Amino acid sequence: MGLLSFFTKEKKQDLDKGLEKTKTSFFGRLSKAILGKSTVDAEVLDNLEEILVTSDVGVETTLKIIERIEKRVAADKYTGVNELNRILREEISALLDENTNGSLIEGFDFPKRDTPYVIMVVGVNGVGKTTTIGKLAYQFKLAGKSVVLGAADTFRAAAVSQLEIWAERVGVPCISQGMGADPASVAFDTLKSALARQADVVIIDTAGRLHNKVNLMNELKKIRNVMQKLLPEAPHEVLLILDASTGQNAIEQARQFTAATEVNALALTKLDGTAKGGVAIGISDQFKIPVKYIGIGEKMTDLQPFVKEEFVESLFN
Repeated sequence: MGLLSFFTKEKKQDLDKGLEKTKTSFFGRLSKAILGKSTVDAEVLDNLEEILVTSDVGVETTLKIIERIEKRVAADKYTGVNELNRILREEISALLDENTNGSLIEGFDFPKRDTPYVIMVVGVNGVGKTTTIGKLAYQFKLAGKSVVLGAADTFRAAAVSQLEIWAERVGVPCISQGMGADPASVAFDTLKSALARQADVVIIDTAGRLHNKVNLMNELKKIRNVMQKLLPEAPHEVLLILDASTGQNAIEQARQFTAATEVNALALTKLDGTAKGGVAIGISDQFKIPVKYIGIGEKMTDLQPFVKEEFVESLFN
């Protein structure tokens, strides 16, 4: 199943609804900024810059977008404000197109593999990490894939029990050793079990703390090393979960985690509850790491693959 075919009419409506706060805030302010203007002049661009920054697109990405628009306006000599939406849409699409990773599987369905596809999930507590893992497991299972979860966030007893509850709810096995166990040992047992079951997907939860980056880096490295004894290419994906509603704080977390480990995919949660959806554009651009999933609601099916075309279309329509 291709990514675009994932987007049924219902899925598109869910995405439109999930981005409603961002859309209303952004385009409401943009309409005021161009009120009474006929052309895209320096004042319009200054206002657009402020709107993008305050929508948590980020300063660096905003300046890049403004510079691109300035070049197009200069080349065209006369650009009406009614064309600004189209130009802005095209430049945001172009930025998102530049950040892809062909080594990652797309969506929830993929061709049968000889060995499990291993996802190691990282992120601070409170961003919706465990919930996202549960929704991932559900969506993979819905696509006909067998899934095994690993409760390697052994720093908190609640983290282990929450993942076990999600596993039971979804109907997939969860390998755990309880609070205080060696996370690498849990990851090893999880992958060993998945190989024995000939599972399609393995999702490993890890500790959600950043108070000591060196310890975190060492822990994640150890988890990698033990899994590679069983499957040399594991993990295929290091998925960083970020809470979109925290805006610039999400960007700072991305900066710290990418410095601590080899993150190659991002998931943005809680997009439906914030007007800060622009953070998806900024994070993707600044870190050159693809946003792979977005959370747009509480339902199991409200975790969607991040499809650039659909995201931009929903944002601008």
